[in-house]
This record gives sequence, C-alpha cells and structure tokens, in this order.
Amino acid sequence: MTVAKVSDIPPGDAKVVVVAGRPVAVFNVNGTFFATDNTCLHRGGPVGEGFLDGAMVTCPWHGWQYDVRSGQNLVNPAAKLRTYQVVVEGDTVGVVP
Repeated sequence: MTVAKVSDIPPGDAKVVVVAGRPVAVFNVNGTFFATDNTCLHRGGPVGEGFLDGAMVTCPWHGWQYDVRSGQNLVNPAAKLRTYQVVVEGDTVGVVP
C-alpha cells in the first residue's frame, strides 16, 4: 500500500499514515525506511511525532525510546512495537499491512 513519496519523508524525519485502519509511523533513517505502530506501549503516545536520532525514536509524551528497525524498546526488553515491511519503488514508499 503506497503511503508517501520518498521526498515526503526526508532523512531523520517521520510521517504518520494509516495502514489497514491502524496508525503507522514511517521513519527515514539515512535513506532507509522503517515502519512501526504509531502508538507507544507506555501510555499510547504518538511515536511518529517523537524525536528521531539515528534509528532511535523518543516518544514525545514520556520519553520511551524504541529502535525503529526492530520496534524494540531500549530499556524494557518485553516491550516491542509491531513493525511493518516497507517497500520503496521508484519515488514511492509503501507499507505492507
């Protein structure tokens, strides 16, 4: 499912999209795209609106941090965001539900 153009998500940035009725955060880490659920496992904050530093995103509500490549929380190994396959074809970014 096409969700954005490559130029819509510059390196170091994210965009929140809806995939199969779910909010998904799509991240651009130095030209490689990753996608996770947009809902923080702590208190439901909008992960895709957080600060992206390399492959680590910090939820803007309470500071929980996740590796966007794996969805893994950096402090609590039991907490992991769902991840999605991202497909880049030409200038489009797609997310597989």
